[in-house]
Amino acid sequence: MSLPLCFETICVKNRQLVNLSYHEARLNKTRTELFGFTDSWNLAELISVPDNITDGYYKCRLAYSEKIDNIKWEPYNFRTITKIRPVYDDTIDYSFKYDDRTSLNNLYEKRGDAEEILIIKNGMVTDTLYCNVAFQKDGQWFTPDSPLLPGTQRAFLLDSGIIEEARISENDISDYSHIKLFNAMISWENTTVLEVEVIQ
Repeated sequence: MSLPLCFETICVKNRQLVNLSYHEARLNKTRTELFGFTDSWNLAELISVPDNITDGYYKCRLAYSEKIDNIKWEPYNFRTITKIRPVYDDTIDYSFKYDDRTSLNNLYEKRGDAEEILIIKNGMVTDTLYCNVAFQKDGQWFTPDSPLLPGTQRAFLLDSGIIEEARISENDISDYSHIKLFNAMISWENTTVLEVEVIQ
């Protein structure tokens, strides 16, 4: 039986791989916990930025299981979000960054006229389709302690003290004023601050 593919999406900014140590830690954790491998990969030795990658933002997508399956490079374009639709799934599991995102894509199909979804699991706020989230209250930012997948940017922001974990249910959203969506490609500085009223 073949192993499922997992992947890492790494931001390339001006030909530099961003937050590589966080991606390496998650990849090696996945290979140990999901696949049972005990060796550790050094991504700086395994990834070489191609000559045709210029300045600006690019996405490096590395798919792997026992070995690297493929590495893809493409320019990254930031999306504009004006409406976020809550969607509900109490059984969804995306605790590892699986290449197969069918369950997430099925939820995205329920977005209606919104550009993005906010996945609610057992009443608790988790993630959007591609992003972790944080909510603002009294000048402080809090990220749900119930993400489907703890992202590398989320880990960096927690380690940096920029955000804190909190238990956030769907009913708690109205207690906050703003929301930010972020991931490996969308840094804290590059994401847009949205009023929570966009969640509808």
